[in-house]
Amino acid sequence: MQEKENVLRIFQETKKAIETGDAIKIKHLSDQTINTASLTQDPDNITVAVLIYSLSKVIGRPGYKNLSGWNNFYKIYITGLNNVINALEKKDDNSLNKNLENMRNAINKVSGKIKQYIQDVFRKASLNKASKIYDHGLSMEKTAKLLGVSLFELASYTGQKEMTTSSQTQTLDIKSRINLAMEMFT
Repeated sequence: MQEKENVLRIFQETKKAIETGDAIKIKHLSDQTINTASLTQDPDNITVAVLIYSLSKVIGRPGYKNLSGWNNFYKIYITGLNNVINALEKKDDNSLNKNLENMRNAINKVSGKIKQYIQDVFRKASLNKASKIYDHGLSMEKTAKLLGVSLFELASYTGQKEMTTSSQTQTLDIKSRINLAMEMFT
């Protein structure tokens, strides 16, 4: 894993943000791993980004706490966070990888509606992070492979995101466009 000190800080801050229910802080922490993941194409950093982003989405939906299976899922994740932090502090790569895998597989240990909801969150989180890595310049095919999503899913998600972004931009009036064009040629 690249930048272990940074990842340790991110997990420690994530744990504090979970305790206070600050989903926005958790999302921002996830975004901090994307640049490194894009540059190094390190699967562990990508896993960290997806795990933490997924957690921000789950924590941000308070209705999940009322579903059966929530307590089990929450306990698994808190234990996982503690174990990852301990592994990073001890520089124990084997334990780190095992605990990241356990956190990724936590969804398989819950049942009922919460399992379906959280699976959906994890899938969308993978697409979101894949899109951000793609935005950093990695090819769409390589990005899809790194995050375990199909090329079609990533292309569709990225296309939807671009349509949303472009529809929210403001167009210039004709006079402003003419002035802009004139400035370009002077």
